[in-house]
Amino acid sequence: MNESSSIRSIPQSSSLRAEVERALSVAIISGELEPGRVVSVPDLASQFGVSATPVREAMLDLQKRGFVESVRNKGFRITSLGEEDLREIVQVRRWLEVPAMRIAAEAFPNERLAEFREMAEQIIRSAAAADFAAYLAADSRFHLELIALTGNRRLVGLVAELRSQTRMVGLAELKGTRELELSAVEHHELLDLLVAGDSEAAEKLLHAHIGHVLGWWACRAEEAPEASLPTK
Repeated sequence: MNESSSIRSIPQSSSLRAEVERALSVAIISGELEPGRVVSVPDLASQFGVSATPVREAMLDLQKRGFVESVRNKGFRITSLGEEDLREIVQVRRWLEVPAMRIAAEAFPNERLAEFREMAEQIIRSAAAADFAAYLAADSRFHLELIALTGNRRLVGLVAELRSQTRMVGLAELKGTRELELSAVEHHELLDLLVAGDSEAAEKLLHAHIGHVLGWWACRAEEAPEASLPTK
C-alpha cells in the first residue's frame, strides 16, 4: 500500500467510524479516490484493518454529505463536484474569508504569532511529506483559527462547512511540485502581512490563495504568486 495514502490501518483505540470517515474524506477531497471510482466496503475494511461495520457507517455518512452514491451490489461510487458548484463554493468562501483578514490585520494578537507560525510550519512539513491527511488538517486549523480572530463563531462554522464541501481533486497529483510548496509558503506570507497590519495585501493574498481550488488543485495552470522560495 502507498505509505502516503489516506487509506491505511487505523488504531483500534480510536473512534473507528469517525476515523474512517475522516480518512475517506481526505482521500476524496485530495483526489486520491477519484470521481467515478467504485469502492466496496469489504475492500476498504481490509485496507483499514477494521470490520465492515464502521466502514459501511462512514460511507453512509459520506453519502449524506454528497461525497459518494450507492451502487447496487457493488458498493459506493465517488461523486464528482460540478465546476459551477465548485466556483460557487470558492465565491462564497472569498466573500466570507477575505474580509475577515481585514479584521485580523487590524488587531492581530502578536502573543499568538509563534503559535500561528508553528501551524504554518506544519502545513509546509505535511506538504513536503505528501501527507495529505495532515496537510488538510493543518491547513483547515490555520485558516479557521485566523477566522476565529473575528470573534464570530457562526462565521467559523460557515467557513468550516464550506471547506468540508470543497474538492481539490488534483492535490494528490501535486506531490513534490513547486506549486504545492508555493501554496504552503503562502501561509507564512499571510502572517507577515497580518502582523504588519497590511489588510489590503492580506485580503489580496487570501483571495488568490482560495483561488488555487480552481487552479492548481484542479490541475489547471495559474499565474504563480511572488513567493520568496529559492530557485531549484
